[in-house]
Amino acid sequence: MPKAIVIGSGIAGIAASLRLNKKGYDVTVLEKNSYFGGKLHSKTQDNYRFDLGPSLFTMPDLVTELFTLHDQDSTDFFNYKKKEIICNYFWEDGLQFQATSNEVDFVKHASEVFNEPIDNIANYLKSNKKKYDLTAELFLEKSLHKISTYLSKKTIKAILNLRILDIDISLNATNENYFKNKKLVQLFNRYATYNGSSPYKTPGIMSMIPHLEMDMGTYFPAGGMHQISQSLYELALRVGVNFNFNESVKKIIVKNSKAIGVETENSKYLSDLTISNADIYPTYTTLLDKQKQPKKTLNQERSSSALIFYWGIKREFKELDLHNIFFSDDYKSEFKALFNDKTLFNDPTIYLNITSKENPSDAPKGHENWFVMVNAPADYGQDWTTVVKKAKANVINKLNRILNIDISQLITTEHILTPKGIESATSSHRGSLYGASSNSKFAAFLRHPNFSSKIKDLYFCGGSVHPGGGIPLCLLSAKIVSDLIPEAK
Repeated sequence: MPKAIVIGSGIAGIAASLRLNKKGYDVTVLEKNSYFGGKLHSKTQDNYRFDLGPSLFTMPDLVTELFTLHDQDSTDFFNYKKKEIICNYFWEDGLQFQATSNEVDFVKHASEVFNEPIDNIANYLKSNKKKYDLTAELFLEKSLHKISTYLSKKTIKAILNLRILDIDISLNATNENYFKNKKLVQLFNRYATYNGSSPYKTPGIMSMIPHLEMDMGTYFPAGGMHQISQSLYELALRVGVNFNFNESVKKIIVKNSKAIGVETENSKYLSDLTISNADIYPTYTTLLDKQKQPKKTLNQERSSSALIFYWGIKREFKELDLHNIFFSDDYKSEFKALFNDKTLFNDPTIYLNITSKENPSDAPKGHENWFVMVNAPADYGQDWTTVVKKAKANVINKLNRILNIDISQLITTEHILTPKGIESATSSHRGSLYGASSNSKFAAFLRHPNFSSKIKDLYFCGGSVHPGGGIPLCLLSAKIVSDLIPEAK
């Protein structure tokens, strides 16, 4: 049986291992940490459970199809429910808006709250869906670096509709073309952060991102986000994938322009295929340091990172739900600080996730587990001790003003994750959450492909390569890799 090595047990690495196992390969996953899941991990502290990484779950079919692929009932491993409330939004002037999953209700309520014509909102959502339908196969489901991708009817149709894809204007400009209300523009601008970019730079085609959340639904996995990686890991064990933890890969072995295995701290593993789920930057600079480096790709602007406070809160807030956003009063200056000044803005937008709203056992009775995140620049050597201290004060003051309470008196436990900590735990270059940013209309084409054009039998998956970061795109990267690899002989 031919052998495949997967470097890293992030969700893309686990998904790739499952797909290659189904194709008849003997798969071994090598993981430097003592745990699987990469960013999709969890932590329990003082009787509070926190999901450490991604907190939004969309496109669950990309998870369940891996169970179907192996003729397993996904409900034996993994269950989830659709959220009726997508997100609660708060502004400093007291305005609040609850986004619901029912499109008709959303359009009607948004029209009333933001004083925007119903047709403007409905047409915007319709346009987002059209962008997704036109481009998903090209940008998300296939390799952008194979000529066959461009020969399909769907690709030709997308090219003929370039004008309506808003590639030549920013997401902010696209949103301003539809809406006069600045708060509604800001609400839809925030979707740029789903790929670690600025709405004032990323192209307007990114307005299709809300379609994934608003039209296709948001979900909550029973047991929390970590259950996604947990269930796939359990499936992988059941079908015979091998996992070696605490084994850091030091080198991808290349002979005669062919990847023939890897070296770790402990051993040498020869294989017929090598798939790196590690960040593309250290993959080249460390594991392939003797090979020609793709400098243009490696020198791309990094995506944003995050500063996250995990707080145990000794109270329940009925006005809050699973997903909550507290907006900055000056969104443009916030992104200027992130990408130009490489620092945090004094009035940051706050994302607050509370899984105990859906999974009460995540916090003691009468308490809540708060995942409090602000957008942060990647790590360029900032003094994070000083940055964290200042940011914590700004976050608490903002929450105090909007919620009319002293949050500092309610915090019972705290864990803090900085961009530097994210890089240390996951090897994501500079702690960026999505690899390269998408602050360019060419960004999708500049992402590293899912295969090496110079080294045979070497492939790449995960958030730092095509099609991008986030759970759905990482799972799609694994599928693209699998589609590029023939059945085992």
